[in-house]
Amino acid sequence: MEDSLLTRRRLLWGAAGAAGTALAAVGLPLLMRPEEKVKPAVPSPGSRAPVAAGPPGAVRKDSSVDYAPAVWVEACESNYTASERPESYPIEYVVIHLTTDILPVMFAKFKDPAERVSAHYMISATGTRIAQCVRERDVAWHSGSVWYNHRSIGIEHEGWTDQPVYVDKMYETSAVLTATVCAKYDVPVDRDHIIGHVEVPLSTHDDPGAVWDWDKYMNLVDTARRRIRT
Repeated sequence: MEDSLLTRRRLLWGAAGAAGTALAAVGLPLLMRPEEKVKPAVPSPGSRAPVAAGPPGAVRKDSSVDYAPAVWVEACESNYTASERPESYPIEYVVIHLTTDILPVMFAKFKDPAERVSAHYMISATGTRIAQCVRERDVAWHSGSVWYNHRSIGIEHEGWTDQPVYVDKMYETSAVLTATVCAKYDVPVDRDHIIGHVEVPLSTHDDPGAVWDWDKYMNLVDTARRRIRT
């Protein structure tokens, strides 16, 4: 049964990646232009990126992205675990995050080995830029749970939990990315498998926050998923 599922997943990879390119024309060399930057609010005291334990991963020299609209902004090899998913671990979840900081700060954290944090993707506040920081086959340290990290793709969104900064373009860009991941790895498009960071068991974080419109987002993911041929 597992072999047949893995075979089906491999067949889906090519189609899903092509569909993502057609559905979302984003990912230019610069992730943010000056006029696109969102003025951040003052973060809550003590807030910081999630931490997940794990050994340093092997250095990855291949800078090609898994999702064509993204640009490659590599995390430090000490901030993720090298793996060969989905053979080593099944990818069963997509975890939605909020950065609570601007993208340059988050990129700096991902490149700092002392931070011990990373995510697979980051999306700008305008929804016009996507960066991939960790390969999908590798385990990003994003959820605070080793178990969930090994079985999920983490997507960060630039913004703040106390400000309604989620624009339509961000929802749409994120939804196409999530739909492509779901098609590639046979992840069901439902709220049991597409979750917020706050929903990870024992999470100490509340992102993506109360202003994140889950009904809108899931409708967009479902629509995009239906457009991807399987």
